[in-house]
Amino acid sequence: MPGLKRFVLGHAMHNQEVQHQRLSNPIALAVFSSDALSSTAYATGEILLVLAVAGSAVLKLTIPIAMGIALLLVIVVASYRQTIKAYPMGGGSYRVASDNLGTFAGLTAGASLLVDYVLTVAVSVSAGVAAITSAAPALSSWRVPIALGLMGIVAVANLRGVKESGAVFAVPTYGFVVLIVTLVVTGLYRWLTQGAAAIAIPVSESLVATAPLTMFLVMKAFASGCAAMTGVEAIADGVAVFREPTAKNARTTITWMAGILLFLFMGLSVLAIVAGVQPTEETVISQLARVLFGSGVAYWLVTVFTTAILVVAANTAYADFPRLSSFLAADDFLPHQMRDLGHRAVFSNGILLLTAAAAMLIVIFGGQTSRLIPLYALGVFTSFTLSQAGMVIHHMREREPRWKVAAVINGFGACVTGVVLAVVVYSKFADGAWIVVLLIPTIIAYFLWVRRRYDFVREELRLRPEDLTDLNWQSYNRMHNHVIVLVKNIDRRIIRAIQYAKSLRADRMEALYVDIAGDGASMRARWDEADFGVKLTVIESPYREIVRPIVDYVRAVPRPTDDHVVTVIMPEYAPENIADNILHDQTSLFLKTSLFSTPGVIVTDVPYRTSDGADVTKRAAQPSAPAR
Repeated sequence: MPGLKRFVLGHAMHNQEVQHQRLSNPIALAVFSSDALSSTAYATGEILLVLAVAGSAVLKLTIPIAMGIALLLVIVVASYRQTIKAYPMGGGSYRVASDNLGTFAGLTAGASLLVDYVLTVAVSVSAGVAAITSAAPALSSWRVPIALGLMGIVAVANLRGVKESGAVFAVPTYGFVVLIVTLVVTGLYRWLTQGAAAIAIPVSESLVATAPLTMFLVMKAFASGCAAMTGVEAIADGVAVFREPTAKNARTTITWMAGILLFLFMGLSVLAIVAGVQPTEETVISQLARVLFGSGVAYWLVTVFTTAILVVAANTAYADFPRLSSFLAADDFLPHQMRDLGHRAVFSNGILLLTAAAAMLIVIFGGQTSRLIPLYALGVFTSFTLSQAGMVIHHMREREPRWKVAAVINGFGACVTGVVLAVVVYSKFADGAWIVVLLIPTIIAYFLWVRRRYDFVREELRLRPEDLTDLNWQSYNRMHNHVIVLVKNIDRRIIRAIQYAKSLRADRMEALYVDIAGDGASMRARWDEADFGVKLTVIESPYREIVRPIVDYVRAVPRPTDDHVVTVIMPEYAPENIADNILHDQTSLFLKTSLFSTPGVIVTDVPYRTSDGADVTKRAAQPSAPAR
């Protein structure tokens, strides 16, 4: 197992190597911006899909809707530049909201982002598969397996380490940017020099209106297009992994990300309307690439890199979900395992949890991007609003240079994103956003439950004066120990266990055998013949249960005071490999699980390894001390 782990993940990383995992700006742009940049592959298509029900003539509203989203992007990025400056150690919306608006606001932002990151993985990978099936429709029935396989690749890459995953994902990110910039520039040039007919997409028939154009429809299209905003906060969450000076580099990177995103999103939206793109199973980028580049090498390069960046876009969530989980765990709102660095100095448990949650969504929704989009963006706009509102409080409290200007920027951003949040909830609620509306409070309730449990345990474990008095040698009251050695068979395992049991110098010692086959008398005879010097107790179990009779027997042992304990010793054979382990039952595991929470019971394993054989033979030849 350790060998397989090293083969898949590489050698374990020493703590001193962690500093070298800091990212340069170009690599950080690939790691943290792939989600935002890749959203251009489907954001315009989602706007068209919503407007299409009102007929072909209404599709031209895509451009003003896209301009509104672009303006919103500028406002949000300007606000996050302030956040990065104020919180150079990262933490993003969760940390800002917690510090300035209180714990509940912070948990709301944290829960919202966790949900959004899971959706980012599911949507990005599903959209990547959609790019594949646009070029190869025959693969449509394999949508879910392909999505799960691609997600597994991203997960393993992230488990190998931040720096390595960044280097791997830089190629598809920059390849996609270069190709789509080329596509947009080529399309705009032909349109401006040759007219719209030069890039027109052949359409057999116009869309027939099945619903009227209403403000609600426009709001719904705007909300769907806001998928282009997801991932914008990622850089603010991960400032700590940038090279020094971290805040300056992060601010520079988020500005570059915003500029590239604006050009790609607006360019594709304009070209889609000019070329007459209609929402079909084929993506917007695929339709534009066919008409501009034909079906040759250039088209397939666009398809391959679009698929690649959509899969890589999940990497943004893989960079930030584990980090945010570690912040929450450090504050006792998630299990502490989430804050621990793994084999390659990454938050492995967070990566595995994210993978499992996203895989579940892909399976439930069949890997269909259009079915997942209604759940999307709500979480990220919740965190946008809380983060910017928190920054207003921060500026008013700290009053740093030019704080009034910064407060106005953040305050305006909070108002705008708050309105957009209301629009998203209202327009998408019936289409599936209600799931997220219910899920976020549920996650917050779990956070609070985890915190209460940690507070309870912390109080229980707190040292009290009388605890230290009990350890004083003069007043020390020796614990009384009743040792029970479990017997499965009479072999070398039992010799090691009895040797260890006698070394404890217990008040009372006995062996315990559960008779499930009617061989209790035979076992007793063999035990007496072996002359271990320990009394054997036999429990009959006519229903062939093993765990329950032992647990009941142990719990029935009298314990007059807290100084009386019961030690259960389990002789176990230690398998040498995984294949060997499969051949042996897990009764001891079930026993330990059942007895672990029993007051006054101590469970001890005495493993026997094949290499212990010579030692056992030598020790068994020595006379045993009489049992007490």
